[in-house]
Amino acid sequence: MASPRSEETRLPASALQRLQELATARLGLEHRPGKELLLSVRTARHMRELGVSDPSEYLRLLEEDKSGEKMQGLLDLLTTNHTAFWREASHFEWLQTQIAEQWRGPVGRQTIWCAASSSGEEPYTLAMAAREALGPPASEKVRILATDVSTRMLETAQAGLYSRDRIEPLPESWRKQYFEAGRNRWEGYYRVKAEVRQMVHFRWLNLVDPFPRIGPFPYIFCRNVMIYFSQETRMQIVQKLLQRLTPGGYLLVGHAEGLSGLEANADYVRPAVYRQRTATTAAAQGGTRWV
Repeated sequence: MASPRSEETRLPASALQRLQELATARLGLEHRPGKELLLSVRTARHMRELGVSDPSEYLRLLEEDKSGEKMQGLLDLLTTNHTAFWREASHFEWLQTQIAEQWRGPVGRQTIWCAASSSGEEPYTLAMAAREALGPPASEKVRILATDVSTRMLETAQAGLYSRDRIEPLPESWRKQYFEAGRNRWEGYYRVKAEVRQMVHFRWLNLVDPFPRIGPFPYIFCRNVMIYFSQETRMQIVQKLLQRLTPGGYLLVGHAEGLSGLEANADYVRPAVYRQRTATTAAAQGGTRWV
C-alpha cells in the first residue's frame, strides 16, 4: 500500500508526461519507465522550494523560464551527480604515461576538457595526474577545462573542499602532497591546494545544447554521464565531442558506456578510450571505420 506521503506527492499522469518531455527536450534526460514515483517526489520538493502547489502552474513556470534557473533546480533534483577521486583509475594512469611522453620539453600550454565535472573530483584528479607526470611545470603547461550543467555542483567543485572519506581513494602520497587539512570547524575536511586548484577552470555547459567555441583538445573526458541520455542524444553528443578534438585526439568515456552501437569516427584504443580518426589514418587503413 502506498504511504500517505507517496500519495501526497504523486503528480497527475498528464503533468508527469509533460515534465518528462521538458526534461528530455531541455536537458536530454532519458525517460525510464518505473521512475514515476521518484520523479513525483523530487518534483514535489522542487515545487515546495518555488512556493507552488498547483502542477499546472509549476509546468508553466518551467516552460516560461527564460533564465534557466528553475530548470536548473529541477536538474539538480533529477540527476545523481555520483563521482569520486581516482574513479576508474586506469584512465588516469594511462593519461600520466601519455603526458609524460608527449608534453615534456618545450611544448605550449595544453588543455584537457573534463566535460561532466560534477563536484570536482575528476578534474582535480586530472590536474594531480598532470603534476605527477610533469612535476611543478605542469602548472604552466596543463590547463583543465571543467564543465557541468549543474550550478550547484560547480559551486561545490570550485571550493575544492572534501571530507576525509572522499579523498581516501587517492594514493596516500597524493593526499599528503596535494591537500591541506582543515582546522577548527573544518577538522576532518581537506582542501585541494592552490597550485592544483589554479590549474582547473570551471564553466557552465549543457552537453545537449550547441557547444560554444572551445577547443580543440588533445584529450576529452566525458565519463559516466551519457548513461542518462537516450541513444539519439548520446550519438549527437559523441559526434560533437569528437569535433572538438585535435586531429588524432582522444575521447575517454565511462567503462559502462563505450561507443558500441554509435556512429563515431573513432578507433578503439583500450577500454573506454577512443582516438579520433583523421583523413590520413583513414586512407592508410582503407577508409573510415565506424565504431
